[in-house]
Amino acid sequence: MVQKRGIGRTLFVAFNYTFLLGISVLCLLPLIHVLSVSFSSSAAAMGGLVKLWPVQFTPNAYEYVLKKPEFLTALWITLKRVVLGVSISMFLTILTAYPLAKEKSKFKWRTMYAWLLVLTMLFNGGLIPWYMTIKSLGMLDSIWALVLPGAVPVFNVILLLNFYRGLPKELEESAFMDGAGHWTTLWRIYAPLSLPALATIGLFTIVSHWNSWFDGLILMNSPENYPLQSYLRTIIVGQDLTMLTSTDLSLLQDLSEQTVKTAQIFLGALPIILVYPFLQRFFIKGIVMGSVKG
Repeated sequence: MVQKRGIGRTLFVAFNYTFLLGISVLCLLPLIHVLSVSFSSSAAAMGGLVKLWPVQFTPNAYEYVLKKPEFLTALWITLKRVVLGVSISMFLTILTAYPLAKEKSKFKWRTMYAWLLVLTMLFNGGLIPWYMTIKSLGMLDSIWALVLPGAVPVFNVILLLNFYRGLPKELEESAFMDGAGHWTTLWRIYAPLSLPALATIGLFTIVSHWNSWFDGLILMNSPENYPLQSYLRTIIVGQDLTMLTSTDLSLLQDLSEQTVKTAQIFLGALPIILVYPFLQRFFIKGIVMGSVKG
């Protein structure tokens, strides 16, 4: 009987590993295909000959993309957006989650404020009031229009406050007995202990800012102020051939619309691909510990 349980357990684990490996491969195949197309020749890409390996390898697509000043400008704007957006969002999320994690006896209006935040996840004023509010604050066509409107993600606040609620109350009580105030307790005790949750919501915020393109199109009046994803969207949807120089035309002889698009798509996704492995080890722990009250 014990042997049967052992075999069953082994088969179950083997099935899980095989299933998860298959899912991982399915997730990687589109990215590998995009990378292969971007390094293939124009004829191979146009003829649909590229599968999972470049055909007639050439880096011309990346040469064409990376030499464009518009691409580099959009990349710089997105980097600024990520740095400012993540810094401000993390700071405000921590300050919001800390008092909401307190017991009702210590913060009387905690439940009311929590519900007000949750309601913003279910209802909003609509696109036009959102745009008019940002316009009335004079933030149009500036980096702050991309950073401040979403500076307090409610989902991240809920995740972090639930993590705080799971921390032992004795830590805070001992800090107060030693003369520490709320500010010192937050940054000396709560923040260091919540690194898994902070890494998780930090990853969420980075991905959100990096992948966002719609607000750039709506809030930026000048294409020179587009973040990377907004710029890529305008390029991928339609290219303006009248803006091409003679050098561009010579490069396009060995390029196609598919190779240029895939090169830009891969370059747009590359930073997140590089950052994710360093934060992934905190991801599951932060989600699980912050999803329910400990």
